[in-house]
Amino acid sequence: MAVAKILWVDDEMESLQSQKMFLENKGYEVHTLSNGFDAIDYVKEHMVDVVLLDESMPGISGLETLAKIKEIRQQIPVIMITKNETENVMDDAIGSQISDYLIKPVNPNQVLLSLKKLLDNKRLVAEKTTSAYQQEFRNLFMALSSNPDYNEWMEIYKKLVYWELEMEKSDSPEMREVFQTQKEEANTEFGKFIAKNYASWVNPKSTDLPIMSHTLLQYKVLPHLEKGIPTFFVLIDNLRFDQWKAIQPIFAESFRIQQEESFYAILPTATQYARNAIFAGMLPIDIEKKFPVQWKNDDEEGGKNLYEEEFFKDQLKRLKKDNLRTSYTKVLNHNAGQDLVNNIHNLLDNDLNVIVYNFVDMLSHARTEMEVLKELANDEMSYRSITASWFEHSPLHQALKRIADKKVNIILATDHGSVRVNSPHKVIGDKQTTTNLRYKHGRNLNYEPKEVIAFRDPREAGLPTPTVNSSFIFAKADGYLCYPNNYNYFANYYRNSFQHGGVSLEEMIIPVIKMTGKV
Repeated sequence: MAVAKILWVDDEMESLQSQKMFLENKGYEVHTLSNGFDAIDYVKEHMVDVVLLDESMPGISGLETLAKIKEIRQQIPVIMITKNETENVMDDAIGSQISDYLIKPVNPNQVLLSLKKLLDNKRLVAEKTTSAYQQEFRNLFMALSSNPDYNEWMEIYKKLVYWELEMEKSDSPEMREVFQTQKEEANTEFGKFIAKNYASWVNPKSTDLPIMSHTLLQYKVLPHLEKGIPTFFVLIDNLRFDQWKAIQPIFAESFRIQQEESFYAILPTATQYARNAIFAGMLPIDIEKKFPVQWKNDDEEGGKNLYEEEFFKDQLKRLKKDNLRTSYTKVLNHNAGQDLVNNIHNLLDNDLNVIVYNFVDMLSHARTEMEVLKELANDEMSYRSITASWFEHSPLHQALKRIADKKVNIILATDHGSVRVNSPHKVIGDKQTTTNLRYKHGRNLNYEPKEVIAFRDPREAGLPTPTVNSSFIFAKADGYLCYPNNYNYFANYYRNSFQHGGVSLEEMIIPVIKMTGKV
C-alpha cells in the first residue's frame, strides 16, 4: 500500500517533533512547514494526501491558507488544529470544507485517529463488509435451504438487497463474485417456489396469502386513510426494491419513513397486467370479465393502461369507499410533471390522491435502445445511481417536497420490478405468439420446459385466455425468450438489458412504503 503523505503546517513545529516521529513510526510520510505562504507554494508543487493546518499563525491565518489550498486542490482533506473553540471560527472552518477539527493541545492518538478516519476509512469499511458478509453467507445459505414461505422469501430478498448495497463498499472482486453466485442461486430457488405456489395464491383455498397487486390497495393503502389527513398513493412504475433503497435517503430528508414493506407483483410482471390489477383490485381474468371493452390483451390494438382511473373508482365502490374525495394523476412526461408541481397544493383537500409516475420504466426501455444509456447504467449499481439522480431532480420530488411540511400520509409503491437478463432461451410459436422477452402467450408454443414456468391453462394463473388453446410461459431468473429466426442477433441485442414480465426476486418482490410529513 502506498505511503500516505502528510503536510503539517504550524508555527510551533519545533514543539511537535515527537508527534511527527509518532506518525512516521505509524508509516506516514510527514513534511512540516511553519507558515501558510510556504504551505500554499508546497501544495502547488507536490501531491499531498492530508494537510494538518494550525488555525492561528503569523502572516496569513489558517483559514486564509485553507481557502488558498482549496483553490489549488479542492479535493485535499484538511484537518484544522486550533486553540480557539469559539463557534464562529468553527463555523468558518466547516463552511470552508475542512474534513476534521482538533483542539490544541492535541495528543498523538487524536491525530492518528483523524488520519485513519480520512485515509483508511474506505479500506477499513471494505474489510469489515467482506468479513461481515462471510459470516452472513452461511445464514443466507441455510435460509435458502429451509423451504422458505412467502414471508421468508421477502426477508431473504431484503437481506440480499442489503448485502448488494453493502458490497459497493467492498473492494474484493472475489467476495462480489461469491455474492453474485448466491443471488443467482436464490433466484433459481425462488423460481421453483413460484412454480409450486403461484396457482394456489390466485385460486385461493387458503386465507394465508401474500399481499399481491390486486389486494394492495385494499390492505396496504386504504387502511392508512385518516379523517382530515390527505393520503397520497404514489406509484413509480418499474421500481425495484434496491432502487427504492437508493432513493430512500432523499425521501428521508423530507418525510418520516414509518413502514418499509414489500408485496408480490402478479404475473406477468408487466405494466398492463400488474398495474391494472392494482387499480381494479382484481386479477386480469376478472378484469376482462367485468370490463371486456376496456381490457386489452397483448395482441390487441389500443393502449393497455388507459382505464386505470375507471378501474380504481370501481374498486372503491366495491369496497364501499366511493364516498371518498379522490384524484387520479398520471405523469407520462416532463410537462405533466411540472403541472403536478404547480397543482399539488390543490390536492390537499382530497382524502386520497393517486399519482402514477412513469419514468423508471422508460429508463429501462431506453437503456436497451440507446448506447449512451447502456454506458450510464451498465450494471445494477449504476442503474440504482441513475434512478437516484433522476428522482432527486424530478418534478415528482419537487412536488412532494411542497407538501412535506403538511400533515399528510404518503404510500409509495410500484407495479413490478425488472431483472438484468443474460441467458437467451429459444421459443418457437405461431404468428400470434406475443413478442415479450420475459413472458409469451400463444398456441403450440415449443420451449425447453426447465427454462420456463408454464401455464397451459392461463386461468390457473388468473389470466385471460386470449385464444383457444393459448398458454402462457414465463422466463425465470436471468432468462429471456427469443425466436429461432434471427436468434443470434436478438440474443446479443437484448443481453445485459433490464427486462420485466417474468419470475425473479427483482421483478416480483417489490416495495410498499408508508411515510408521513415532518410536522
